[in-house]
This record gives sequence, structure tokens and C-alpha cells, in this order.
Amino acid sequence: MIGAGAGNTTFADISAPMEESQLVHIIRKPDWAISEAHATPEETFLNRRQLIKNWGMAGLGLAAAAAIRPGRAFGAEDPTADLYPAMRNESFVLDRALTPETVNSSYNNFYEFGSHKQIWKAAQALKTSPWDIEIDGLVEQPMTIGFEDLVRKIPLEERLYRHRCVEAWSMTIPWTGFPLSELVALAKPLSSAKYVRFETFLNPDVATGQRQSWYPWPYVEGVTIEEAGNDLAFMVTGAYGHPLDKQFGAPIRLALPWKYGFKSIKSISRISFTDTRPVSFWENILQKEYGFWANVNPAVPHPRWSQAEERILHTGDKVETLIYNGYGDQVADLYKNMKGEPLFM
Repeated sequence: MIGAGAGNTTFADISAPMEESQLVHIIRKPDWAISEAHATPEETFLNRRQLIKNWGMAGLGLAAAAAIRPGRAFGAEDPTADLYPAMRNESFVLDRALTPETVNSSYNNFYEFGSHKQIWKAAQALKTSPWDIEIDGLVEQPMTIGFEDLVRKIPLEERLYRHRCVEAWSMTIPWTGFPLSELVALAKPLSSAKYVRFETFLNPDVATGQRQSWYPWPYVEGVTIEEAGNDLAFMVTGAYGHPLDKQFGAPIRLALPWKYGFKSIKSISRISFTDTRPVSFWENILQKEYGFWANVNPAVPHPRWSQAEERILHTGDKVETLIYNGYGDQVADLYKNMKGEPLFM
């Protein structure tokens, strides 16, 4: 992913762009789900925040925060911090342990700030408050809404998701946010809208990677209206029980866990509804390797490497990749009548 999941790249060798009632009831979990015992409980997040606060009185708070999550130790308190941690949605669990926060927050793709994985320091230059999001195109009424207003309009929840990069590595992460379908409802698209186009910020004075003129900035991605309405499509505003770190794509990004990571665009500043299929950032650069659909499929190799296995961050273990990254029960029906479409590139 870039802005969401790409790997090391040069212009000469572009690599991959690179997750009630009182009645007794039974919840049937998907094949990839087991007990969430591996997930970090909310009380851990709360206790950690209090611990850091106490340490801060002794001048140790910043160092402790840096050890926990790179990039959060410096700067003012996030104005949306009171919304976290959010209630966990128990319908979304994992078949493997969460990737430690220290790993996920220091191994990131964000080409706007460089083509290497350790861009978290550079990403801290991005100013995320205030942050406006433009919603336009085929909608009843175009609007511009501040992120801090948007994030308080729609209830937040935490979900445990897989994330599969097209480079054949994977991670697991507790995202906080809200379903993309909620934002679609807020936008009130016209019946003629067939696609949702996402665009990230453009500020080469801050994002040094955007000074590389051979890339088609700003970063653009897109999904169909049907994909946007699927419950798995998630607008992410936080992770690990706190507001989203800048290297993750603060203040708001997309998570499409059944697709390769480069589809999950970061730092979104514009959302457009259109009747024309968007041409995404990496598709624009190298269409034969990175297509519009980019659904995960172990049987369809990348032109330059196999997708049959993936390397789990932190452990280094290699495991078999699953069709649609293990989310086939939820999304396969989206593509049942699309014969001839390159769904897995």
C-alpha cells in the first residue's frame, strides 16, 4: 500500500504499492475466526493511558509513549482522544495474535513521505487538525465537513482485521472507525453514482515524497458503490485504542481487508461519487501489475512473485494466503457476475 500498502520502489523498478436481548443465541463465526483471547482488551488500553499520564509527572511519560507507539510521544493531545477506546464489535475476530503496536507503527508504507518502510518520523510533519474532507460529485448536496465534526456524527467501534499487502506480508490490527456505508448514507449519492473515488492530501511542502514528479499525485483509489456498501468496508479513525497515528494515515483512512493493502488509501481529503470508474494511483503507474479490483487470491500470482504465501510481521512465519484474505463468505457475492474482469490483480 502506498498511502496504504506499497513497498520499496524506484522509478526504474516499481514494486508493489506497497486488515441484547436476554435471549440465548449462537454466533456463527467465519472460517478464519477463533477466540479473541489474543486481542488486547480495552482495560489494557485504559490502564496504559493512565500509566503514561502518571509517569509524565516524573518526566518519563514521553519516553514511555515512544516505546509503546512511535510517533505519538511528541505533540499536543488529539482533540478526538475522548472517543477512544471505542466498544469492540465482537463480530470481527482473528485467527492469529495481533501484531504488536510497536511493530505496526514503525513498519509502514506511505510514499507521500518516502519509499522505505521506516517513514514514521517523516510522517509526523503532517498537520491533521484541522482537517477538512470534501464530499462531491453525484450527490444531492456537495459539502465540506471537518474531520472532528464527522467523527462525532457517526458512532465509532473497534474491529479486529487482517491486512494483506500485495508484497506478500501481512499484519493484524485493531482498527477503530465506522462502516463506509454510514458515510455513503451521509453523502446521499444520486442513483447514477456507480463508484466512490477517494483522494488523499496534496502538500509537497510537508510531504517530501510528493515532490517526486514522476508519481501521479495525489494518491487516488476507488471502489464500486456495492463494495462501499459491504459491511467490511471500514473508515478508520483510530488504532490500538487511540486516535490514528500519522504513519497509519491520520486522521482518516480506508480499510478493505479482502483486498491488497494499496487499496486502503490513507489521509483522505476528498470523497467523490461518480459514474466513471476511477483509475487508482498504482493502476495509473503500472496497470499490468496493479488493477482496480486487487482482491486477494493465492492462486493468482503477481507478475513478479507468488501470492500463495504471506510473511506475518513480527513473527516472520510464512502461512498460506486465503482467497479474499479469508473474508470470502462476506464479499464473494459482490463478484459472482463479473466473468472476464481481472478481479485478482
